[in-house]
Amino acid sequence: MDYPQTGAIIQIHSYKHDGHIHRAWNETVVLKGSEEEIIGGNDRTLVTEADGRTWVTREPAICFFYEKHWFNIIAMIRSEGVYYYCNMSSPYVWDGEALKYIDYDLDIKVFPNGQYDILDHDEYERHREQMNYPDIIDEILKNNIQKLVQWIREKKGPFAPEVVEHWYKKFIMYGK
Repeated sequence: MDYPQTGAIIQIHSYKHDGHIHRAWNETVVLKGSEEEIIGGNDRTLVTEADGRTWVTREPAICFFYEKHWFNIIAMIRSEGVYYYCNMSSPYVWDGEALKYIDYDLDIKVFPNGQYDILDHDEYERHREQMNYPDIIDEILKNNIQKLVQWIREKKGPFAPEVVEHWYKKFIMYGK
């Protein structure tokens, strides 16, 4: 698989299962590009919603996208600690234009103290019916929620405090 190079500034595009654009982030600096994962950083980047509304992110974020996992993880660095927003999603695709993935509605919000909430069950069930998510997708997502919760509890991957700190320091070196 092709992937963006370290230091490149890329866009991130989130789609829904039916192929419609959901949300786009204008600028993310690639901190690590490999076949297995892409790690990026952004701060005060323009975000465009499907309906054309725009907003700007409020804090620095380190983003983790995986080639084999059905989730991505956004670590938001705030004065009171690191908050995580985890999207249940397809693995990423890099097509030379943007990093792209399908957002499958379910999210996990993780607080600095390690507590977490699984969000948007109703939205997931509604879209599952409207967009005819195949049963295999439902099974994959449920398995990946379990995997993600295990990572959170074990402070594995991005949930280990030193991991976000390491990538945030690299992001600062780019002067963003």
